[in-house]
Amino acid sequence: MKPVEGTVGATLLNAKALRGDDPFLVFGEDTYSYADTEQESAKAAAGLRELGIERHAHVGMIMPNSPEFLWSWFGAARIGAPVVPVNTALRGDGLVHILDHSDAESLIVHAEFLDRFLAVRDRLPKLKRVIVVGGDGHSTHGDDIAWEKLIANVSNDIDDVDDSSISPTDLMMLMYTSGTTGLPKGVTIPQVSGSGGSSSLLTMAGLTPEDVFYTCLPLFHANAALISVWGTFGLGARLVLSPRFSASRFWDEIRHYGATQFNALGAMMPILYKQPAKPDDADNPCRIVLSAACPKEIWEDFERRFGVSIVEFYGTVEGGMTMAGPDAPIGSIGKPLPTNEMRVVRDDDTDCDAFEVGELISRPVGGRPTVQYYKNPDATAEKTKGGWLRSGDNAYFDDQGYLWYSDRKKDFMRRRGENISSFEVEKILNKHPDVLESAVYAVPSELGEDEVMAALVMQPGANLDPLSIMAHCEEHMAYFMVPRYLRVVDEFEKTGTHRVQKQSLREVGITSETWDREAAGYELKR
Repeated sequence: MKPVEGTVGATLLNAKALRGDDPFLVFGEDTYSYADTEQESAKAAAGLRELGIERHAHVGMIMPNSPEFLWSWFGAARIGAPVVPVNTALRGDGLVHILDHSDAESLIVHAEFLDRFLAVRDRLPKLKRVIVVGGDGHSTHGDDIAWEKLIANVSNDIDDVDDSSISPTDLMMLMYTSGTTGLPKGVTIPQVSGSGGSSSLLTMAGLTPEDVFYTCLPLFHANAALISVWGTFGLGARLVLSPRFSASRFWDEIRHYGATQFNALGAMMPILYKQPAKPDDADNPCRIVLSAACPKEIWEDFERRFGVSIVEFYGTVEGGMTMAGPDAPIGSIGKPLPTNEMRVVRDDDTDCDAFEVGELISRPVGGRPTVQYYKNPDATAEKTKGGWLRSGDNAYFDDQGYLWYSDRKKDFMRRRGENISSFEVEKILNKHPDVLESAVYAVPSELGEDEVMAALVMQPGANLDPLSIMAHCEEHMAYFMVPRYLRVVDEFEKTGTHRVQKQSLREVGITSETWDREAAGYELKR
């Protein structure tokens, strides 16, 4: 069977034919060529098919950065089974919501995260089969299968694994949002997104096939999956995949692998900048940093100190992208890419004047936004109201046509590269027996983003026990969501519709009575 152009299968086979033994992926001390990548994903496709996974059946993934993440993702796509990558920090209700809402029938889980899955397995009735990667390859259920066994048992003929009926518009992936204003929503991402289109972004940033790309960002996020992986594929370059971000090892890894580019999100730039300066900081092969939200206060000094050029960009998994070229003012997110139309509008959808803050909206040139939220037509309609993609972000144009990011239009927090839903944190806090109600909001972080603060109204007769609250949070939410600050209040100011007026809480901020997790020396488990 010959796959249709624009599908993942066709992309892999074309790359194998064109680039063959050229290196595509470096992980640790292992290097995989474009031919290796096609063959490993073909094995995965054959194994998944032999296991009974059919076209359109959704496959959940709780996986760290690893070659197996890519092989299973690509392999599932080749048989038409969309994958659902899950944030590996999720536990409890958050984990159940995504696996259940996505209708995942199968799950590929790394042994490192097996315990948190087993804790909620009985709440996932749609799940039919579990594949365990690493460890001894087994969970407490005898019918689960080890990844290594799955791959070893495939038939010798793996050259005909692609489903020729798959279309470029068929679903490749469901990537869930962070749920900043409610429960996370599944963004549908088609097969054509795996055809290397992200390479145009990298080309505009000044990158070439001779560059060596590096990412330590998680593959369950759009940046690493759609920009780094498929951008590398489209250019025919080499990608170095690191398990995770480590400020102390970062530049040593860049030097070791000869990386000439990396992507940075959120607090990565301030954290790297705050490391002790060394005489050889600029002695590294990196030349371009593709950054989102680099603080303008450190921008130029960061470039001088590390000998790099920062290219700022803005984008969301739903679409709409900008890039700040070399002539853009420091701190700007640049101008829309040629493929996008962008406006900044008031609440009545009229265009804002220069320097007037409004919501940033976008659409493809000459078309309409194509974003679809899985099983959520109301959210899709709201997101694409009037034929424009509603970013939910506030921004403004200056008098030269450059865009400047202001803030989120709706309530949200962003801590060290992770978007956090106050709704989700509040829902979990409110389950604590001593808490009557809670309000969660952002306070400034010394690293340039947000810290999570929770104001609590306690049950009558109950007193704040911070350690009990922390233990409760750690059990039921991802570590990055756990509030740093806790403050007890007698009651909340509310609107006529009984919504907490968080602005007054933000204005008060951190008080002398506020409990600070870091000052108390409390260390979160990961």
